[in-house]
Amino acid sequence: MHVKKGDKVRVLSGKDKGKTGVILAAYPKEARVLVEGVNIVKKHTKPSQLNPQGGIISQEAPIHVSNVMPIDPKSGNPTRVGYKTVDGKKVRVAKSGEVLDK
Repeated sequence: MHVKKGDKVRVLSGKDKGKTGVILAAYPKEARVLVEGVNIVKKHTKPSQLNPQGGIISQEAPIHVSNVMPIDPKSGNPTRVGYKTVDGKKVRVAKSGEVLDK
């Protein structure tokens, strides 16, 4: 996958097109990511030990990884990702040349 947990991304398509957020979790097997504040769904919950009241909870749902693009640290715009070897390690690089991995 071209994105990782902690990356700042912009949503390219869907009902939340144009929104930006940080990736909270990545699910490589399903090719999906959980983005903060994007794809909010309502979930009906029964009363439980954790939530004695129960009711309707709003939470993020995963979206497909092809619908997000990392934000370039230099320009602040969405960018494609390339790969380079730096000091014997494979790192992700924005098309502007900026290294995305810390």
